[in-house]
Amino acid sequence: MPKLSRRAALLGIPLLAAPAIAQPSWPDRPIRWVVNFPPGGAADTLSRILAPVVSARLSQPVVVENRPGAGGALGADILAKAPGDRFLVMISSAASHGIGPVLYRNPPYDALRDFTHVRLVGTFPSVLAVNLDFPARDLAEYLAVARQRPVSYGSGGNGTLNHLIGQLLARAAGVDLTHVPYRGSAPALTDTISGQIPSIMESMPIALPHLRGGRLRALATSEAVRPPALADVPTFAEQGFPQVTSTNWFGFSAPAGLPPEIIARWDTEIAAALGDPAVMERFAAIGVRPGAEGPAGYTALITSELARWRAVIAAGNITPD
Repeated sequence: MPKLSRRAALLGIPLLAAPAIAQPSWPDRPIRWVVNFPPGGAADTLSRILAPVVSARLSQPVVVENRPGAGGALGADILAKAPGDRFLVMISSAASHGIGPVLYRNPPYDALRDFTHVRLVGTFPSVLAVNLDFPARDLAEYLAVARQRPVSYGSGGNGTLNHLIGQLLARAAGVDLTHVPYRGSAPALTDTISGQIPSIMESMPIALPHLRGGRLRALATSEAVRPPALADVPTFAEQGFPQVTSTNWFGFSAPAGLPPEIIARWDTEIAAALGDPAVMERFAAIGVRPGAEGPAGYTALITSELARWRAVIAAGNITPD
């Protein structure tokens, strides 16, 4: 027995265990929230609705950072290369985690292995819209023009869901639709409205203000059922193209290798943010349905979407360009 301990025992002084070093509670510093598309698109819009609510709940700043490029792959790769980082998150999507990993020949990450997928954030359809000078009032007239001459459509970039929906329509209808990729939704919308290109395939939340404002005309929506916000616009399926049916999905993801307790906390906080009345009101205004799937359900969705788009891309010989 050490000399000090022996003396303490002889004097009847109880021995006290050394105090444990207090561990800081998580999160103890700001969260970096990566948006892998430019400002003005769906990922950016959803992020900026959710981030302030999450920040308030965590009592930490949440810094939203746009890192666009390669159909969302550049921003997603930041997380893929940071396993175990508890302060780094992103809005994942069909583009970055359902299409890009099977569209590009050498994807920089594995959409499942390199991430912790926490929760589905929201879903909504895409919309095919034309500028007001284009001579088509419905999808049949649009395709009739495309049978006479090539028609171009814009999207927020190569490898996005809107890019592929246009290619699905072109193959199903047997027409030439030329894809014009932009660096985000905002410039694509600007060029469509101004007449630089005749049409656009765009996520409904981003197209909706321009449709309501009378700056664009909607011809079709991409889900099986018409969205309430565009109840007067027929779906592709209603107009004879059920193979073009598709849903935009966005979720909340973090790097791989997070401790279970951090995953559970993130799931709780994102679910609570989605249930916040202000968030629900803003989602409803732009036609977004909040997600209900947690880690297992969201991971299963991504797994099924990878399989679906792998088959579609192979069957249609679709390329990123």
